[in-house]
Parts: sequence; C-alpha cells; structure tokens
Amino acid sequence: MESPEDLFYLKQFVKQHPDNKMGWYLLGKQYLLAGKEGKANYCFLQAGEVYDAFEDESHPLSENQLLLLKAWDKRQKKKKLATRAALLAGLLLLIAVLVPANGAVFKENAATPVSGEEAEAHSVGVVFVPLKDRQPAGSAMNALVSAADEAPKLTIAARLEEEAGWRKWTGNTKLLMAIQKDSESSKLQVSMFDRQTCLCEPSEAAAAASQYKDWSKEQETHWTLSSAIYHYERKNKRWPEKLDDLIRPYPNNVLAGERGGMRAMFADVVTRLNAAQARKNSQPSAQGQDGEQKESDNKAEQQAAVSPIVGTNGILDKAWSQPLEIIVDKASHRLAVVQGDIIVRSYKVGLGGEETPEGSFYISEKVKNPNGRDDGNFGSRGMTLSNTLYAIHGTDEPNSIGKDESLGCVRMGKADVEELFDMVPLGTVVKIKNGTLPSKVQQPAERFKLEPRQNETNPAKVYKWLT
Repeated sequence: MESPEDLFYLKQFVKQHPDNKMGWYLLGKQYLLAGKEGKANYCFLQAGEVYDAFEDESHPLSENQLLLLKAWDKRQKKKKLATRAALLAGLLLLIAVLVPANGAVFKENAATPVSGEEAEAHSVGVVFVPLKDRQPAGSAMNALVSAADEAPKLTIAARLEEEAGWRKWTGNTKLLMAIQKDSESSKLQVSMFDRQTCLCEPSEAAAAASQYKDWSKEQETHWTLSSAIYHYERKNKRWPEKLDDLIRPYPNNVLAGERGGMRAMFADVVTRLNAAQARKNSQPSAQGQDGEQKESDNKAEQQAAVSPIVGTNGILDKAWSQPLEIIVDKASHRLAVVQGDIIVRSYKVGLGGEETPEGSFYISEKVKNPNGRDDGNFGSRGMTLSNTLYAIHGTDEPNSIGKDESLGCVRMGKADVEELFDMVPLGTVVKIKNGTLPSKVQQPAERFKLEPRQNETNPAKVYKWLT
C-alpha cells in the first residue's frame, strides 16, 4: 500500500538532489507500489544505471519514449517557471507596499558556524526506524533532508529490537542502509543492507557495523555527559565551566570519573543545552533538588516537560529530549536505565516486595564502599534515593537477586551496580513501578566504565539503609 509520507520524503529528496539516481530509483519503487506506473517509469528512467543494476536489466522503454518523456518534463518545468515568475512579481509588489519608509531591513540571525571539533564529532549519525514503519528508506531520507547542513557525513539507518513498547539498545539491531555524503559535491552514495528494505541484493555491511558500534559507544558517553550537565545546572543554577566541575570528590561527585571523548564534546553539549534552556524561558522552571523536589510522578512529569534537549552526537533526534532515567519494575525484578522508550541497560535486582516504595525519587547521594570496604552488606557502591533510608546498592547476598528479601532497598550484583554508578549522574530520576519492563534484555559485550579521578568514599558516615 502506498505510504504518502514516504512519497513526500522521496519527492523532496530528489528535488534537492536531482542527480541522485538512487533517490529516483526508490521514488519509482514507491510509485510502482501505489499503482502509478507512468510516474514510476519516469523515475526509473532518471535512475539510469542504478535501475539496471538493481533490476539486472535495462528499462524496457525505448529511446523514443525516453525522449518524449524528457520533452514532457521540459514543458512541465516551463509551466512551473511561468507560475513562479507570476508569484514572484506579486510578492515584490507586496514588499514594495509594506517595506518601512525609513528603509529599515529586518534580517534573520545568521546561523552559528560549526566548529571543526563539532563537525568531526558529528561525522557519523544514526536514524532509528521503528518496526511499524514499513518503508524505512523513506524515513531515513526524510531525516537526512530535515537535518540539511547539520547532517553528518555518514548516516546509518537502523532498526532496534522492540518488545512491549520498548526499544532495546543492546538487543538485536538490524542495519538497513547507509548514506554517505560526498564532501566535494551534493551527491549521496547509498548502500542498502537489508533485502526487504530495498528488494535487492544487499551490500556488505561489515564496515557500517563497525562504524555503528563506535557511534553507539560515543552515544552512551554523550547521554551520560549531557545528563550530568543538565543535573549540575538544576542543582547549582549555573552551567559548569569545565568537565572537572562534574568530577569532584564526594558529595559533589556528579560524575564518577571520565571517559574518552568527554572533554572533546563538553563545550558543544553545554552550548546546546544552554540554547535549549533559553528557548524554554517562557515556561515554568523546575525547582531545585535540595529539599524542593517532591517524590511524585507529577513532579517528574513536570521536569520532563521543561527539560532541554539531551539529544545525540549525530542527527538530532527530538524524541531524545530527556536526561537518562532509572525505572525499577517490582513485578519483573528489573532495573533499567532508559532514554525515552529506549532501554539502554537492564539488570536483575533484589527488592523488598511491599516494603519497596513505589513513586518517583532522585539520586541525592553517590558513595563508593559505603561500609568502608567493597564486600560489606551494601557492596561496593550505593546511591541514596531522595535523602531517604532507601537506596540502590550492592549486596553481600548475591542469591537474593531476583527475590523479595530486602527491607525495601534495591539490591544489585557487583558488576551491575558499578556500571550503573558510572552511567547515571547525581540527580538522576528513579521511578519505582509495578509492571512495566521486559523480563529479559541482552547485556552488552562491553561494560560502560568511567576512569575515576576523585575520592568518592565517605568514611565519616555509618550508613543505615533499609537493606
């Protein structure tokens, strides 16, 4: 069945890139599915050798028919040009009437030039196509067209594994296509990796898979850093001046350390967050966390409504507008780090049944070795929930994971709690619910890890969490 969105996207694409033969070929396929064979044939003729390569034959239209089509196209362009000229004349007349007598001219603010570091950081971008989208090529092309000059040099279209309304960051990801921009011209090189997407013999995807893997690692770094900057500003009412402002000793350890690439992307992330916050000044601002943040879902929703864009290190995905959050599902005994509807990480945890409270909290304290050592009853890491006696922490009873044996706290395995401690910054929202997460999520091949730069212990305090 015809998809009007995909037809529109591809029509816009070939208008902007009339020499891109792959674009013409994909548009022809859309017209063919819609039953518009005449328009499809015209597009296939424009596609030239791309049509020949994918269909393994030349187009059956004769040379004479091709000339007739080109002549028709030329007449159509002349008609459009005459119409546009008439409209332009009317517009100029309107401007002559409305322009101020003093000759004042109103100019749109010039776009801020992209720095060399930012351009380098955005050399690869990824467009995620949802499973319900039956024409992923059109969606990928639309994202590229919408990004305009901000589009990266290489755009990869991919589809994440989905379950129960969630997309799995570490699940089975399928690469659909890659679009490479020619730095010397406006030409695009398109490689198709999925047979069902292109109805063709797919290209080799090994190189794109390697680039996607590197991009994914950078994206996790970007999410953690931008979430930390966001929470730092909420707590201190000012933006951090340097990365070291986030990597301070306990109790100001917003980040648990540093990861490669953070310093290079820091300035750009602060600039983007600052600009997004400025655009939201007309809306009610969220309150600070020190004694003011209420433990309720309504409060969390209010914060979400006014939070700036966290985004991505490639093409901006407007759906990625929130900092990282934690969701604890009492029914499945799972704790997940989420970005919107994407499960970035998911861990099996131990809970306390009815003793584990439901609601919305935030991480008000992060401490290493809360018992003074890494094998105590609170394990090697602890994160207090909104200045209460509840916490997310390790345990010296690993067999309790997946069961309701605590007095209300969230117990985690050693490797899991240490990865969570590094991934989510101080101030992260924690929502405890009953029944919301998939029961199984594949773990990544490589753990997220920050290199510690500061002392995050607190030997002066004896912790009395409800373990």
